[in-house]
Amino acid sequence: MKLKKGKVILAGAGPGDPELISVKALRYLQQADVVLTDRLVSPELIAQNARKDAHVIYVGKQCSRGIHTPQQDINELMVELAGEGLLVLRLKGGDVSLFSNVLDELKVLKEYRIPYEIIPGISAAFGAAAYTGIPLTAREYSRGVRFLTLFDIESVNEQQWNDWALTDDTLVYYMSGQKLDALVSKLLNAGIDKNKGIAVVQQATTPLQKTQVFRFEQLQNTLLPEFAYVPTLLIVGSVVSLHDEFKWIGESQSHKSYFDNHINTYQNAIGI
Repeated sequence: MKLKKGKVILAGAGPGDPELISVKALRYLQQADVVLTDRLVSPELIAQNARKDAHVIYVGKQCSRGIHTPQQDINELMVELAGEGLLVLRLKGGDVSLFSNVLDELKVLKEYRIPYEIIPGISAAFGAAAYTGIPLTAREYSRGVRFLTLFDIESVNEQQWNDWALTDDTLVYYMSGQKLDALVSKLLNAGIDKNKGIAVVQQATTPLQKTQVFRFEQLQNTLLPEFAYVPTLLIVGSVVSLHDEFKWIGESQSHKSYFDNHINTYQNAIGI
């Protein structure tokens, strides 16, 4: 039997605040037959905007807690559901293509000739920068910005550490909260300017956002915060010093997880 052709929308939902989604992605959320959602998508966003009869499927990953939906399972779901003629929204936290598995998903969609669209989203770096008052490329503070991750920290060579330590660029590390101590130690050993700072931003743009800022001079004798099971972004550079002057929101001191505490919100709202 020949399968009907539905469509898959690969869209970014923004970093946490449910209002930080594009109009186009929101329109598809309101229309989709099926929503395949990541863990770092605001449950409130889905509960308030998905169709009441939409099928919402949680396909989140959080390796630090052993929560893992195999990418192969996600790929098969997209193919199966689109093959039934459904409009499938693959909703990702932040931006759709930055540190995500979008390439795997694009390959399978091309293989099965399934129509698709790609809709960008506000990435965590931009959300965190805005909601902490840290402009990533402030003139006279930074020449550029680099988006990085330390999932493979053991493979980073000495030359790379020296480059990161001495660059005038702002460095933003995704998914690296567990490597904070190692990152600071390596940069100090590589001779980073002690006047530069590091911002540890947890749950950026949510009501539970928490920002801690340190100068590298302090970090020679200061204990770093322990990693929590929440999305954590690390910003390194001279721009970090601007946080105290330009921060504009009051932050929570709670240790709760916005995403985990709200995971049942949309499930209850749509009856799954």
